[in-house]
Amino acid sequence: MCGLVGLVGIGGEAAVLKAYAQAMADALRHRGPDDQGLWLDENGPVALGHRRLAIVDLSPLGHQPMQSADGRYVLVFNGEIYNFQALRAELAALGYPFRSRSDTEVMLAGFVHWGWEATLQRLAGMFALALWDRQERSLLLARDRLGKKPLYVVRRGAGLAFASELKALWTLPGFAPRVSAEAVEGFFRYGYVADNLCIFEDCFKLQPGEWLLWRAQAGEQRGRFWTLEETVGQAQGWRLGSLDEAKRGLEEVLALATAERMVSDVPLGAFLSGGIDSALVVSQMQRAGCGQTRSFSIAFEEASHNEAPVAAAVARHLGCAHTELLVSQRDALALVPRLPEVYDEPFADASMIPTTLLAGLARQHVTVALTGDGGDEAFGGYLRYRGEQGVVGALFGLPMPLRRLLAEALDAPSAARWEQLAAWLPAHRRPRFLGQKVHKLARGLRCADADARARMFLTLWAEGQPLRRPPDGLSELEFVAGPELRLAGSERMQFWETGHYLSGDLLVKMDRATMAASLEARSPLLDHRVVAYAWRLQTELKAGPRMLKRVLRELLFERVPRSLIDLPKQGFSVPLGPWLLQELRPWAESQWAYVRQELGDWLDADAVAASWQSHQRGAPGQVDRLWAVLMFAAWHQRWLRGGSGT
Repeated sequence: MCGLVGLVGIGGEAAVLKAYAQAMADALRHRGPDDQGLWLDENGPVALGHRRLAIVDLSPLGHQPMQSADGRYVLVFNGEIYNFQALRAELAALGYPFRSRSDTEVMLAGFVHWGWEATLQRLAGMFALALWDRQERSLLLARDRLGKKPLYVVRRGAGLAFASELKALWTLPGFAPRVSAEAVEGFFRYGYVADNLCIFEDCFKLQPGEWLLWRAQAGEQRGRFWTLEETVGQAQGWRLGSLDEAKRGLEEVLALATAERMVSDVPLGAFLSGGIDSALVVSQMQRAGCGQTRSFSIAFEEASHNEAPVAAAVARHLGCAHTELLVSQRDALALVPRLPEVYDEPFADASMIPTTLLAGLARQHVTVALTGDGGDEAFGGYLRYRGEQGVVGALFGLPMPLRRLLAEALDAPSAARWEQLAAWLPAHRRPRFLGQKVHKLARGLRCADADARARMFLTLWAEGQPLRRPPDGLSELEFVAGPELRLAGSERMQFWETGHYLSGDLLVKMDRATMAASLEARSPLLDHRVVAYAWRLQTELKAGPRMLKRVLRELLFERVPRSLIDLPKQGFSVPLGPWLLQELRPWAESQWAYVRQELGDWLDADAVAASWQSHQRGAPGQVDRLWAVLMFAAWHQRWLRGGSGT
């Protein structure tokens, strides 16, 4: 796990390019505190830089930038290639004389023997890479299939500058980016900048599974070596419908993915929440027989958000060495001002707080942590997927005129009135936030299809709010399954959220939180082979009207008692609403002042103030949208205040 930077096709003396690359790499020291390296082609026009977090082969032989044995290729990359040992055996049989035990050298040998296109297809892992071909005078940039590792690019004349994080590009002289109105609108809609956009018009991100080839004379070519559409299309040819068959197949592919992610020359552990996914990963780690697993979890004083007792019980059952961190409002207050530095694009997923704190806790004991990320998207774990099945799913199938009438009936009572009605139910049957959920159902009934419902469920502010001048159209934000995939209901939502929410939100959160602590996170459920397997399963083995993630649950229940963990889904969240009215209030008030004084060109301060007043009165549904405004204001202060990129 590392950070990479580079420049290609940008004029200047070698000493100048070296200074640029060094400054960029220094900005990413947190991603790689163990080693650094720079390489310049004596004939130009490329400079590559690297910061290393040493995980496999801690010796100097793992140093990057690394040259291939024949001297043709020079590589910097961020991530891990989990199947490097199998690839190494293949290449050794072809006669390649390996000097190190690193996956970097295996990749280089693959590029030499198979070419870059075939090698990318063979890699199983998470990566962003830059490969300079000294013979062809070309640069290849590429990013892993699901988008676990980031890569930002900015054009400079006929050349490019690129880095693992946007903050490295700020070190370039003359870097004066313009904020993208489309990206800002998307941020206030979803709480993150979608992966096919960048907060700055002048920059872009390589897409999951995408490559870019730069040649001095021929310009740029871009393409994909993997797409979710192709994976889903191939899986539809043979669907698995038997639960036993599905469990055994999943166990086989997940065991391989977990075992490969346990290869490490440094201490390794796991994040363990009170949920199904992380418990399943930890059970697979224990099954692999590598000794006692170190596990880590977050606890809250507020019982409504505290899953720590469940995590601790699972850890005891599996025999883990468990460490728990109790998080208070003061801990959050100490962290919040740092968040814009950690997330250098606007980012408003409030679970960034516990994730960042958890990463810091784990790093005190280990350098690598396995996580349960990806289970919800691949195996149907969100409560909204259940709404696509059963009675509610049947309502979505009604003709639109009837759905509109029903939506109006559900919207007629206020949210508070629905809460009053819920009070008549027995306590153990009383749903939380009933009014908010009923009104969201009403909005879902007005949506044209499951794609629209997926976007609606993730929407914070309604379209155009709270912007003063929202852009026209949002075509760049759409990620829709074509009719040839024959997806409906929850599977359409899974497709949309894997291609949009997973890469734009969840993977950004995990990468930045862990890298800020110089910790590597590995996610077996996001192995592309596991994802492909999940799409071969019949819908009822994933999200059904009575059970979510059915096949994951049934596999876990073979190792962890159902009674211990089969609880309502809670999510990795924080009690942000009350915190904003208590310890975090002074900080929040300072951000509201900044909105009024400095962001009038962007935001409708009156609309923001009305939402804040509603939250103070106890109205539901305001916290996430307010957090988006707070995070945008804090980001703007850190990166743009007094600058030209407004």
